[in-house]
Amino acid sequence: MKREQRFFLIWRYATFFLLIAFVITCSFFLFFHSMELDIALIRRNAPLTFLNILLLSLFCCGVEWLLRRWTVDKPIQRIHDAARRMAEGDLTARNDTADLPHYNKDFIDIAEDFNTMARELSGTETLRTDFVSNVSHELKTPLAVMRNYAALLKQPGLSDAERREYAAGIEGATERMSTLITNILKLNKLENQQIAPQPETFDLSEQVTQCLLGFEELWEKKKLDIDADIDEGVTVHADPELLTLVWNNLLSNAVKFTGEGGTVGVSVKTEGEWAVVTVTDTGCGMSAETLRHVFDKFYQGDTSHATEGNGLGLALVKRVVYLTGGELNVTSAEGEGSAFTVRIRRDDHAE
Repeated sequence: MKREQRFFLIWRYATFFLLIAFVITCSFFLFFHSMELDIALIRRNAPLTFLNILLLSLFCCGVEWLLRRWTVDKPIQRIHDAARRMAEGDLTARNDTADLPHYNKDFIDIAEDFNTMARELSGTETLRTDFVSNVSHELKTPLAVMRNYAALLKQPGLSDAERREYAAGIEGATERMSTLITNILKLNKLENQQIAPQPETFDLSEQVTQCLLGFEELWEKKKLDIDADIDEGVTVHADPELLTLVWNNLLSNAVKFTGEGGTVGVSVKTEGEWAVVTVTDTGCGMSAETLRHVFDKFYQGDTSHATEGNGLGLALVKRVVYLTGGELNVTSAEGEGSAFTVRIRRDDHAE
């Protein structure tokens, strides 16, 4: 037994001894206060009384030790064992609250908080592993494209048209890689709060309109109908540069996933203290499983990666909306398209 533990046991016993001695002394004093006492009798019975105090102290100390062991020490040991397993790298460590004393809610709360922390750490580790895996995949793909086109360019007797086609392929792959790295850096800075929002008052209606016009060439190429319902003069107090990322990513996805001849809708309205921007499309939509992960980094409903993108756009959107104190919602159904709704606090209601 450790020295500290021995000292604690002695101190605990001494506490019970002094407490019981005090109580018995006070009781005897009150009982015999008005009586004539036989000093000789008291002297004969004093050792027996002292022995009774020792035994009562020992009994109370033992009972308290047993109660503490079953109601305090064992629950603490279980929580400690789970924490030790977690520290050793076992992210599956959990506390079974059914084995803890339910009459002491504090232990239940501690165990549930530990389990919540463990789940978060496990999720973070899974995301980290997926992040490395997906980055590797996304980088290898354009690198393989560039290597293949570079090999083709080495072939003799290429026509000018073929040479331009292969060079364009290399250029497209480098642009994809550049966009991936840029988005990774942006998301990393946002998540680590290295980019602090610089809020200012600006015309949200004008900003969304300009972002929409930036995709004019793409929607005309796919012969898409644009359903724009944008109220004039809707102002907000937020970071305009960060919100530009939101609208560009949402519009890019809407155009990308809408088939030829489909419709992309954009609306800017006001609802009380909020400015509400909604981007809809009549594209392929998303399954329930995709909806659950749509804002996860590198997650793509199209697992074949047949469509352009790297799964970071919506993660950026979610982070920016969170930093601006807004709200983000999405509804979708397979084959029926999707609708993303962003709510930003209006300027005249900004705190």
